[in-house]
Amino acid sequence: MSVERGLDHAVPSVALPRKLAEILRPELASLSAEIVDEIRATIPAYARPLDGPYGRSIRAGVEYAITLFVAQIADPRASKEQSHEVHHRLGQNEMREGRSLDTLQSAYRVGARVSWRRIMRVGRRAGLSSAVMSQLADAMLAFMDELASVALDGYLEAKARTAGALDTWRRRLLGVLLEVPAAPPKAIAELAQLTGWAVPEQASPIAVQSPLNGRARRHATLDSDVLAELDSAEPCIVVPGAVNGARLATLQAALPNCRLSVGPCVPLASLADSLRWARRTLVLADRGRIPGERVLRAEEHLAALLVHSDGVLTELLRTRLFAPLADMTDKQQDRLLETLRAWLDSQGNVVEIAERLQVHPQTVRYRMRQLQATFGELLRDPAARFEMELVLRAAADDRPRSGQSWPPPLNAANMVPASRRPTSLEDSRSRR
Repeated sequence: MSVERGLDHAVPSVALPRKLAEILRPELASLSAEIVDEIRATIPAYARPLDGPYGRSIRAGVEYAITLFVAQIADPRASKEQSHEVHHRLGQNEMREGRSLDTLQSAYRVGARVSWRRIMRVGRRAGLSSAVMSQLADAMLAFMDELASVALDGYLEAKARTAGALDTWRRRLLGVLLEVPAAPPKAIAELAQLTGWAVPEQASPIAVQSPLNGRARRHATLDSDVLAELDSAEPCIVVPGAVNGARLATLQAALPNCRLSVGPCVPLASLADSLRWARRTLVLADRGRIPGERVLRAEEHLAALLVHSDGVLTELLRTRLFAPLADMTDKQQDRLLETLRAWLDSQGNVVEIAERLQVHPQTVRYRMRQLQATFGELLRDPAARFEMELVLRAAADDRPRSGQSWPPPLNAANMVPASRRPTSLEDSRSRR
């Protein structure tokens, strides 16, 4: 969108004879007037008198262009900065005057055509060779393309800064920042330039949850460096850098009655992941897995996010691990799994387990004998214990409704690898 200034290709790599500058310099004043007259005569939008600041800016643009072109022939190191600034402002003025991009580009084409006609006449009069004339044509056309691009940059920048367009461009920038895979830094830089957003090294995404599934409407102005999309089904915000206390207070004032879930502060390439974690944190809060505070910080719940990152995979692991419980009643399952969780948390301390479950230690010993009979060697396998604790934490509030089997009705025997099946499973079931 934005066009990088300071291009180095206005003059071809084969240097033009410097004497051309002396031949062309006397033509500059009359050529400038001819270009302006031709633009006014052939493009209706420029037919009005060019008096005042607007007319002066157009004349200045033409004069700076042809003067710089000749200066670069004399010295290829001649600075382009001032001419580029003039044409950048010219592009901005054209947008503010309400002209279209086609009109602006047409003006540059007219300038190139008139300039080439004059160069042809001067070249024949000076006896320039066809090779030199060809090089001169290439240089002139490349130079005009460069200035047209600089003006286009200014035009788009001014357009982006209009009230409605600026909001649109800022939302588009936010979308690009959250693309998967990550957008190229150049694409981000171009949109950021259009909107005046200073690109940070790191940023924090915030998932916004409005009350009763309504829209998240701002009641105050957000900071100018905050990018927001509040009208989508999943509203979000991106804040440069970390979200500190002062920033958070401003956001809460701007979005009253909304729950905010702040993702970790990460490099821009990881923003989409951080927003995904922030949104997942909202889900966990809604399900009661973590405290349902108004402001959540995903980085404070990384373990919970990891445990609950793949529900289908967790369900598959739970089905495999707890297949020996499939024939038990819901009440028996609840009792044994509750005891297993307490046993894992307490590292086998019977007294502590009894205190957690508020039962007699002898009851704990009885239930542990049932668990030993049901799971056998699995309870002594560190990897199996880790998997069990992982599943029990993930499934803490995923108990089935009445009448449903638990685990789900998969082929339990086939789900448990032979090397991990308890040797006393049939004996323990026969005792029940």
